[in-house]
Amino acid sequence: MEFRRLGRSGLTISEIAYGNWLTHGSQVEEDAAHACVRAALDEGITTFDTADVYAGTKAESVLGRALAGQRREGLEIFTKVYWPTGPGRNDRGLSRKHIMESCTASLKRLQTDYVDLYQAHRYDSSVPLEETMTAFADLVRQGKVLYIGVSEWNAEEIAAGAGLARELGIQLISNQPQYSMLWRVIEDEVVPTSEKHGLSQIVWSPLAQGILTGKYLPGQQPPTDSRGGHAEAGGSMQQFLRNEELLTRVQDLKPIAADLGLSMAQLAVAWVLQNPNVAAAIIGASRPEQVQDNVKAAGVRLDADVLARIDEVLGGAVERDPGKVSRGA
Repeated sequence: MEFRRLGRSGLTISEIAYGNWLTHGSQVEEDAAHACVRAALDEGITTFDTADVYAGTKAESVLGRALAGQRREGLEIFTKVYWPTGPGRNDRGLSRKHIMESCTASLKRLQTDYVDLYQAHRYDSSVPLEETMTAFADLVRQGKVLYIGVSEWNAEEIAAGAGLARELGIQLISNQPQYSMLWRVIEDEVVPTSEKHGLSQIVWSPLAQGILTGKYLPGQQPPTDSRGGHAEAGGSMQQFLRNEELLTRVQDLKPIAADLGLSMAQLAVAWVLQNPNVAAAIIGASRPEQVQDNVKAAGVRLDADVLARIDEVLGGAVERDPGKVSRGA
């Protein structure tokens, strides 16, 4: 495993992070989830990312139990706040009330006194940004949160948040966007703004929700045991699955991976880590061997000619529109 600094902070994280968005508390049994976390720890992963909303708050609880007994100082635990976690009108968003209550609940589920990074899971245009950032600053001063991050904020929102954070004397150090060979919408605006204000990217879905593993073949039904084979698969994944030209182009990446001695998944994870503004790629897993395969992307360096070959193969299948910074997953 290799490690990178997060933003301009002193916090060092593993460049492969383990996330439990679609697995813990929902798609896999708890024993399997614990096995995946143990595999992550065995492979040198120290950074674990979750959110209060995942699996209706169950994912945080599963992760807390899976990490119980580990040396807390040797871990970086990240979680998020924004999406609804209850039926009330204040059980959502980035109001002071919801941020404070959600943080308290997350700490209890994660069985920890503090989280290393607390992230605004989306931008909340219904709440004054000053209220949101002041609440985050208070959590930092209370010792419940060490650093602040955001997820899927656009360039303008990041700049405004970073400015307020500086005024309040806290550090806004990260953004968590979707980013992959196929989904590059952050490159033109979000990344330059983040670099200017001292934020790194912690990217989710580097495998484009599994599309870049090459398991989905043009003209064929998705494997029944795959994410794409589940009825609830939606969003950008359905967009990818319906695009036979894109699936064909992904198959054409296989010789590139083979030439490098990499699996398709390793190539995809290594690709996002070539961006110097990316501090970590989040991987998920339902089986320990998936963790063991993906972490082999750590430390891989792709030459400029390899990156050019990838661009040539994918061509017009790549989404680059900065207006499509996600508001969904």
